[in-house]
Amino acid sequence: MSYDAWILLTGSLVGITCAIIGCFLILRRMAMLADAISHSVLLGIVGAYFVSKSLDGVSMFIGAAVVGLLTAFLVQVLNAKGVQSDAAIGVVFTFLFAVGVILLSLFGGNIHLDVDHALMGEITFIPWNTLTLAGMDVGPKAVWMLGSVLVINLVLIALFYKEFKITSFDPQMAAAIGIPVLVMHYLQMGMLSITTVASFDSVGAILVVAMLIVPASAAYLLTDKLSHMLVISSGIGVLSAVLGYWSATWLNVSIAGAMATAAGALFFLAFLLSPTHGMLSKWLAKRNFASTSE
Repeated sequence: MSYDAWILLTGSLVGITCAIIGCFLILRRMAMLADAISHSVLLGIVGAYFVSKSLDGVSMFIGAAVVGLLTAFLVQVLNAKGVQSDAAIGVVFTFLFAVGVILLSLFGGNIHLDVDHALMGEITFIPWNTLTLAGMDVGPKAVWMLGSVLVINLVLIALFYKEFKITSFDPQMAAAIGIPVLVMHYLQMGMLSITTVASFDSVGAILVVAMLIVPASAAYLLTDKLSHMLVISSGIGVLSAVLGYWSATWLNVSIAGAMATAAGALFFLAFLLSPTHGMLSKWLAKRNFASTSE
């Protein structure tokens, strides 16, 4: 594959993997928790490096998953103690992210990870960091990492689709019929954590947040069925990656920033043109109602 094709594939995998997790976050009204975890996993990545002396392998996923679950746990504890959910998210993620930044600044000078890299990523380097198996170059490590996480997430969604659906729409009913709501919650937080760390090195925290929230939010405006929402959000994620990369190469700007901007533009189109929730359809409905009532 060509250099451009690997970057487009990486961005598309980020879009799909983040979008399908984002759908459940949007339905559960936990979108800002995605922002919290996508930033706080920096502490998990730095901690994993201190233990394993490597940014590759299972240790990075374990570190990110632990900190991601810790973030969700601390937010839930503070919320249960009377702190508003948005305030709890703000307190926890800024504290954990700041600790990660301090540790990275103090002890991480010899690794290819800094604060700017953590925020914006460097997707242009992805095609050069390849995986070799049996002496054969099989493509960028990021593609294999993202592909593996996508498969894991799809398998878990297939296995627990009913539980995820019910707990997302009506957690009280889910608890009443015996579904372990808390277990499903932390399972999704674990999926969110590994998704974040798989995308983190390639595109940085900002695009991860955009891909987690924006495609799912746009899909929410376009359909009322969860299965359709998962598919539509994935398509919007891929389209955002493709349009963003093309516009970034044309304008010579940040690729991650352009992809996030493209996602925002697609959301704006959905916000205007959605057949049921769009501004245009609502305006036409009001106009028709006014004309018929005269």
